[in-house]
Amino acid sequence: MATQKERMLAGEPYLADDPEIAADVLRAERLSAEVNSSPAGDPDRRRAALAALLGGLGEGSEVRPPLRVDLGYRTTIGPRSFVDFNAVFLDVAPITIGADVLIGPNVQLLTPTHPLNPERRRATWEAAEPITIGDNVWLGGGVVVCPGVTIGADTVVGAGAVVTRDLPAGVVAVGNPARVVRSVADPAPGAAPAGGEPAS
Repeated sequence: MATQKERMLAGEPYLADDPEIAADVLRAERLSAEVNSSPAGDPDRRRAALAALLGGLGEGSEVRPPLRVDLGYRTTIGPRSFVDFNAVFLDVAPITIGADVLIGPNVQLLTPTHPLNPERRRATWEAAEPITIGDNVWLGGGVVVCPGVTIGADTVVGAGAVVTRDLPAGVVAVGNPARVVRSVADPAPGAAPAGGEPAS
């Protein structure tokens, strides 16, 4: 019979108060404290703590503390990506952040789901769905990404948006729930054209 942690790793419902999972959460809390207390003048120490906490940290990527995670080892960040202050990555399921991603302050990537049935919720049953952030995505401040969402490459998500379903590549999305308002290739109203001259 599979353990609760094995069920979690397989993407199946599991009991969240399982001791083996709780030990992983404590590990993440300890390593997160190292990340969050690392002095600004010692980037090597911070990077070493991040590398120990996360499942992968690409070359040239930066994470500004404080950072909060569930497990840490289920989050991977590609090269040259930037994560601003107060990120919350609830990584019960995998969180995959691509290359050259910009993540604004107070962004939440939330993989856990809970039963609607009150008895199962009281019994600590939980599940999770992975989140994937494509290359060169920009998530504005305060964006919330819900379980199971994939955001395509080059997409921009406006500040405060709540992303409840997949977004394609190369679009601008805003609102709650987030909706696509245009392509990133389309000039915004009043924006300067490619030549740099003011729009008429």
